[in-house]
Amino acid sequence: MHPKTRSRLELAGIYTIFALMAVIIIYPLIWAIGMSLNQGTSLYSSTIIPENWSLTHYQWLFTDERSNYLLWYRNSMIVSGMSVLLSVTLTTFTAYAFSRYNFVGRKSGLYTFLILQMFPVLMAMVAIYILLNLIGLLDTLTGLVLVYVGGQIPFNAWLVKGYLDTIPRGLDEAAKIDGAGHFTVFIKIILPLAKPILAVVALFNFMQPLFDFILPSIILRSPQNYTLALGLYNFINDQFSNNFTRFAAGSMLIAIPVAVVYVFLQRFLITGLTAGGTKE
Repeated sequence: MHPKTRSRLELAGIYTIFALMAVIIIYPLIWAIGMSLNQGTSLYSSTIIPENWSLTHYQWLFTDERSNYLLWYRNSMIVSGMSVLLSVTLTTFTAYAFSRYNFVGRKSGLYTFLILQMFPVLMAMVAIYILLNLIGLLDTLTGLVLVYVGGQIPFNAWLVKGYLDTIPRGLDEAAKIDGAGHFTVFIKIILPLAKPILAVVALFNFMQPLFDFILPSIILRSPQNYTLALGLYNFINDQFSNNFTRFAAGSMLIAIPVAVVYVFLQRFLITGLTAGGTKE
């Protein structure tokens, strides 16, 4: 086969795959938007975007006295925000220690992180439930934040450690020759250079609590403590019984904070995702 012909076929195959992926991703999104604009409560509609579309369900979320949507939204922002703050802080210090210092148990600690990544948090859910109950944090947002942060540290620490390993140690040594201490090196040299990977960690940690349903359903019991995923489930399961259109409207608004965070961090994301191969 002629090289140019082969190249064109490969290019056509790539574009075909991209087109299929776009349809798979965009069609459900458009369908959910159309369902949220449907005036009724039905899951089905004759057209993707209803002819007589309405913002009734969006208005109901914010104005009806029976709606706790704003409360759930606030809870989700608190959980996501605290998870990002604590996880990024703890992960950065942990990864810096493993990347720059040699201490007893360093290699064992790294292997422990790898092993912990093999087991999902749900495997320890019974123990976590009992522990939170013993310390009085069951059915609290604080308890949920601690579970998220604890579950995210092993993977995030290994990821950030791999990125920090790519930062030349000569920068640290040059700063120390100029009189900088360990903390000064960490704050003024390592952190600015580690912004891309920290942006990736922050985005992933922000998104998980927003979209997670299983952990909140186990830990949270009071409606006033519900996160968005758990609260919206009531629209199709509890007192609102199969109200898929309100569920769709509420789901669409979850994308707003994620989009804002993504736009704010997007200049760091590609670098953070492609750099920092793990090495010992």
